[in-house]
Amino acid sequence: MSQFDYVSPTSAEDAAAALVATGARALAGGTDLLVQLRAGRIAPSVIVDLKRIPDATGIREEAGAFVIGAATSGAVIGEHAELVRAWPGVVEAANLIGSTQVQGRATLAGNLCNASPAADSVPALVAARAVCVIVGPSGRRNAPVEDIATAPGRTSLAPGEFVLEIRLPMRPARASDAYLRLIPRTEMDIAVVGAGVNLVLDKAGVVQEAHVALGAVAPTVLLVEAAGAALVGSKLDETALAKLDAAARAACRPISDKRGTTEYRTKIAGVLARRAALIAFQRAGGHP
Repeated sequence: MSQFDYVSPTSAEDAAAALVATGARALAGGTDLLVQLRAGRIAPSVIVDLKRIPDATGIREEAGAFVIGAATSGAVIGEHAELVRAWPGVVEAANLIGSTQVQGRATLAGNLCNASPAADSVPALVAARAVCVIVGPSGRRNAPVEDIATAPGRTSLAPGEFVLEIRLPMRPARASDAYLRLIPRTEMDIAVVGAGVNLVLDKAGVVQEAHVALGAVAPTVLLVEAAGAALVGSKLDETALAKLDAAARAACRPISDKRGTTEYRTKIAGVLARRAALIAFQRAGGHP
C-alpha cells in the first residue's frame, strides 16, 4: 500500500481546496475506496475525509426536499421513518449495499461516485429524480444524479469537486417507488440487472408521472424515458406493462460476462421493470 496524506476538514470549502491536489480522493464511507486502496487499484496522494463537515452527515428536511449528507450511512438512512415512508424504493436500494456491517459505513454518495454500472442505489435515485449538491473550488452547483457517472469508474466531477448532499423531493399523497435487482446469490452480490420505478398517481389511481431507471445494462445507469411514458395515463394494465417491458429492453446495452449474457440481461430488465412498477403502484395506493 502506498503512502498518502490524510486530512479531515470541517468545512466544504476546505475539503474542495484539499481535493484539488493531483491524486486526491474523497472519503465518504470508504467501503469502496479502502478496498481499492488495499488491492493496489488506486494510489491516492491524499484522502479527504468528509465526515466532519456538518452538512455531510445526517438527514434533514429543507425547502421541500429530504437532504441526505454525503457521509450518511445506509444504516442511518434505513432508520429514518419519514424517508422510508416517502421513498421506500430508495431506502431498500441503499440497504442492499453490502452486508449489515458494511451498512454502518456505506453511503449513497460513495456508491454513486464509485461509478459502477451495477451500483444498487443509483437506479432508485435516478428514478426518484434526485439531485446532487456539488461543491468545488468555483463554489456550489446542482446536478441530476444521472449526470454524475460518465463511464465505469469515471465521473463528471472536476478536480476539487465532490458531492456534499443528495436531495430527494417531498412526495404528494399518492406516490411511491420501488427497486428490484437480480443477483446470482441470495445476498451480498453484484446486480446482474437493477430496476428502479417512481410513480405519481391522480385521485382516480391513474399514473400521472412515471420514471424508470435501469442498472447493469449499460456503461452507466439509464433513465429510460420511453419506459416511464409507457405507464402515464394507465392503471398498469397489461398493455401499459407490455410497452414498459419493450421500452426497457430496447434501451439496454449490456455486456456478456460470467454473471449474465447480453440476451439474459436484456430480458431480465423488462421483467424487473414490470415487477418494480407494480410494487410502486400498489405502494402509491393504486389498484390494477
